[in-house]
Amino acid sequence: MHSLDYGVILAYLLFSIGLGIYFGRNQSRQEFFAAGNSMGWLPVGLSVMATLFSANSFVMYPSIAYGSGLRISLFLIAISLMAPLVLWVFIPVYARLKCQTAYEYLERRYHVSVRSLASGLFIFLRIGWMASATYAASVVLANVMQVDQVTVIVVLGVVSIFYTMLGGLRAVMWTDVLQFFIFSLTILLTLGLILNQTEGGVSGMWSTYFEGRDNVLIDFTPSMTLEYGSWALLIGLFLEGLSAFGADQVAVQRYISARSEKTSQIGFSINILGMWIVVPGLLAIGVGLYSHYQQFPEEIVSVLTTELNGELPDWRSGDGMTIPEYYASYPPYVAEDIRALNKQDEALPQYVRLHFPPGVVGLFLVALMAAVMSSIDSGIHSVTTALMVDFRDRHFAHWKPENNMIEMLQDRALVVLIGILSIFLACNVGEMGDVFAIGKKMTAGFGGPLLAVFILALFCKNSTTVGVMTGALSGALITISLMYLAADWFSVWFWPIGFGLTMLIGLVVSLLTAKTKPHAGEESLTYWNVIHGNFKNPQDTGE
Repeated sequence: MHSLDYGVILAYLLFSIGLGIYFGRNQSRQEFFAAGNSMGWLPVGLSVMATLFSANSFVMYPSIAYGSGLRISLFLIAISLMAPLVLWVFIPVYARLKCQTAYEYLERRYHVSVRSLASGLFIFLRIGWMASATYAASVVLANVMQVDQVTVIVVLGVVSIFYTMLGGLRAVMWTDVLQFFIFSLTILLTLGLILNQTEGGVSGMWSTYFEGRDNVLIDFTPSMTLEYGSWALLIGLFLEGLSAFGADQVAVQRYISARSEKTSQIGFSINILGMWIVVPGLLAIGVGLYSHYQQFPEEIVSVLTTELNGELPDWRSGDGMTIPEYYASYPPYVAEDIRALNKQDEALPQYVRLHFPPGVVGLFLVALMAAVMSSIDSGIHSVTTALMVDFRDRHFAHWKPENNMIEMLQDRALVVLIGILSIFLACNVGEMGDVFAIGKKMTAGFGGPLLAVFILALFCKNSTTVGVMTGALSGALITISLMYLAADWFSVWFWPIGFGLTMLIGLVVSLLTAKTKPHAGEESLTYWNVIHGNFKNPQDTGE
C-alpha cells in the first residue's frame, strides 16, 4: 500500500459521504423511499446493475474462472432468457398498479397475509445477501490491505449506513452509478495489466487455460453434486435472475423511482447490456490469472504454504521436496490444489499485491469498496422500505407520525438498525464455504419460494390465498432443511427446488381450497387483467 492508494480510497469515501449530505437536504418520505418518482433511465439501469451485480460477483467470477472453468458464463444466457418476463410482465404490472413495494401487488391479488409473508421472505433473503456480499469483498480487501477483515466490514458498513441514512434512495442510486463506472474501469485496467505481464498475450493466455482441461465451457452431466453443472446453472440462474430482477424490492424500488414505465424498461435493458460487458471481463481476469500462475507458479505457492503449514497435502507425494520445489516441478497441480483447499478466492488479491502499481492498487480497492457499499446501501434501504410500508403502515398505521420530521427520524433510525444487523452477520458467515456457495445458500431458501408466489399470482387464475401461503412456507422450510441434509448438492440446485416445491404445493392446495370464499382481489389481478385493464381494484372500491 502506497500513500497514493490511501489517497484514492479516502477521496472515494469522502465523496460518497458528500453525496449523502447533498441529497439529504429537505428530505420527505416520498423522496427518501422513491426519489420523487423522477429518476431517468441511466441511473435506474446502472443502479440496478451495480446493486445486484456487486461484491459477490466482483470476487466470484474471477475466482470461478480460475478454479472451475467458464461454465458459469451460462449466467449470461440465463439472464437473457428471463429478461423478456421482467420487461413485459413484472415492470408493467408494478407501474400500472402504482405499487409502493412489490409485495403490495400480492395483497391486492390475494390478501394482506400473503403480502406480509412475501415481504418477510424478502427481508430475510436480502439481509442474508447483504451479509454474504459484504463478506465476499472484505476477504479481498483485508488480504490486499493487510488489515483485519472485521475492521474492513465495519468501516465500509458505517460509511454506507451514513450516506444512505441521510440521502435516501436518490443518494443510493447516484452512488451506485458512480460505483458502476469505478469497477468497470478497474476491470479494464486489471485485464490490461494481466495481459501485459503474461507471456504469449491473448492467444497464449487462452491456450494455456484450455490445455489439458475438459468440460471448461459446458458439462451437461445429470448430477446434483457436480459443481457448475450446465443444467443447474441454466435452470437455477434463470430463476435466481427472475427473482432478483422481478420479485425483489431492491430492483422494484428502482423501477418505481423512474419517471414512467418506459423509463424503467429502458433502464432494465441497459442493465442487461452492462452484464454482457462486465461478466466476460471478470471471467477473462480469471482466465488470465490461471495462465499467469501456470507460467509463474511460485507467485501463488505462498498461498498454499500458508494454508498447509509447510507440509504437502495428503494427496501429493513430494519425495522429500518442499512445497515451492514441488509446485515448481509440477505447475499444473497448483490450480488443482488451490481449488481443493478452497483458496481460489485469494488468486486475485495475490496478483494485486504482487503486480499492481501505486494508485492502481487504490483504484482496485475502491472498486471492491464500491461493490460492497452498493450491496449494503441498497439492501438496508430496501429492507427499511419493506418494513415501513408493508408492516408498519399496513398493520400499525396508528404508529405512523403525521409530522414529516418525526417520520424521517424513524426511517433513518431503522436504516441504522438494519445496517448494524447486516454488519454483524457479515462478520460471521465465513464458515459457509467460498463466496459463490455463501451467496447461493443465503438467498436460495427464500428467493425460490418468493418468485413462485409471484408466478402463481400473475399466471394462475385459480390460485388461492391458502394455497400460496402453504406453498411458500412449505417450500422455504423444506429447501432450508435440504441445505443441511444434502450439503454436498451444488448450491444453485436449491433455487429450482425451492421454486418447484412452492409451485407444486401451492397449486395442489389451491385446488383443494378453490371452493372456499375468495378474498378481495383474488382472480381479478392476474397479469392478463392488469395489462388489459380488466380488473376490479380493491383499493378503488374500499374492499
